[in-house]
Amino acid sequence: MELDVRWVQRLENFEKSVGVLGQVLEMPRLDLFQKAGLIQFFEMSFELGWNLLKDYLEHQGETDVATPRSAIKKAFEIGLIADGRLWLKGLEDRNLTSHTYNEAVADRVIDLVRHIYFPLFQDLQHRMVSLR
Repeated sequence: MELDVRWVQRLENFEKSVGVLGQVLEMPRLDLFQKAGLIQFFEMSFELGWNLLKDYLEHQGETDVATPRSAIKKAFEIGLIADGRLWLKGLEDRNLTSHTYNEAVADRVIDLVRHIYFPLFQDLQHRMVSLR
């Protein structure tokens, strides 16, 4: 049954994470804990997103997609994602937020999530749902 395919299971988790991220983004003012939660859901959504790409690509027979960078590049190459450059920038920003906490960096990343990465995640979600 198709629901047993790993990428489909990963898609379901990705959809949940992106959904929660969207709910937090709708909040008018974020306190420190809500900002931390938003960043955590960005990191989680990014991780699930690149793993979703990897799992789908492997399901399609691709073998050299074990790292985020390689999975993103291959997904862009075959048209699975529209903007590989932004996904690679998201990888840098995800790595930046996961190693330290700096309020100025957090606020910058939150702005990027709101205007760039959340729409990127939504685009991936729509594309992958259409392939399910």
